[in-house]
Amino acid sequence: MKNILIGGTILLSLTAFSFFQENNKIVDSTSLVKGEHIEYRVHYGFVNAAEAVVDVDDKFQMANGRPCYKVVVNGRTTGVTDWVTRVRDTWTSHIDSEKIMPHQFYMKKQEGNYKAEEKVIFDHQQNVAKTFELIDDKEKKTLSIPDGIQDVVSSYYYVRAMDFNKTKPGESYPLSFFFDNKIYNMRLKFKGKETIKTKFGKIETYKIIPMLPKNNFFVDEESVIIWVSNDANKIPIRVEIGLKIGALALDLRSYSGLKQDLKFDNN
Repeated sequence: MKNILIGGTILLSLTAFSFFQENNKIVDSTSLVKGEHIEYRVHYGFVNAAEAVVDVDDKFQMANGRPCYKVVVNGRTTGVTDWVTRVRDTWTSHIDSEKIMPHQFYMKKQEGNYKAEEKVIFDHQQNVAKTFELIDDKEKKTLSIPDGIQDVVSSYYYVRAMDFNKTKPGESYPLSFFFDNKIYNMRLKFKGKETIKTKFGKIETYKIIPMLPKNNFFVDEESVIIWVSNDANKIPIRVEIGLKIGALALDLRSYSGLKQDLKFDNN
């Protein structure tokens, strides 16, 4: 349960953004900015439950012989939730400096008494992903992957490079992303533009809904709603998740180093 509510919330907020992977094309890395820093709070109503921090390194890092953006996402429980179920998760992706395609992905989980670390190396020429246990760096599996595969962090930036002005309300697009030794194929529906209120003021956003498979946790297939800023940044401003045990939300808390200033209306 705790994986769905905390780690799952943060991952959904990231993976949902890669659903616009139309025709498996790989777009230019225009959505990535070195030094970008974004923070979110996860909450049940007014009660804070967790936080997520997304950081892009201020220098290129080498991976698979390519200069890459290094992006680190940290998710952790806070407050009372931290007493009940302590979560400290980190996801790191090395994304090519020219095209949004992951070369290496690292995952470190600390959820209660459960701990795990894993590395994934993507070979896009051979269309395979190799997974390793970080304890001994031994290869666990080699899996075939489709062209244009994303990981859960690179997908966040993939959609931020897309042109939503060319997408009509009601249209949906396929996604293939790799996580936890599995390939997931899903779709995302574009709902159009919507102005929402935040603690910073009002802001115009794009509203998108990931189409979820049937499960025992979410209300229905449209239980997750995501609002992305309608500007050059295209960052997630808010995420709402309808669970059978209640509603969970993720809101923008702070930011710096963006491509351009966010345009909030305080009138």
